[in-house]
Amino acid sequence: MVKLLLASILLLGMFSSFSIAHSGGTDRQGCHVDSRTGVRHCH
Repeated sequence: MVKLLLASILLLGMFSSFSIAHSGGTDRQGCHVDSRTGVRHCH
């Protein structure tokens, strides 16, 4: 039972990280400037 609980918590933790994703600072067109290269690109 403990193993099942731990496995459930682990799986929940893996999938919950997707729910906290953010837009990454995109503008109205869905574009942003890559800080490493200085190139603007859209998603």
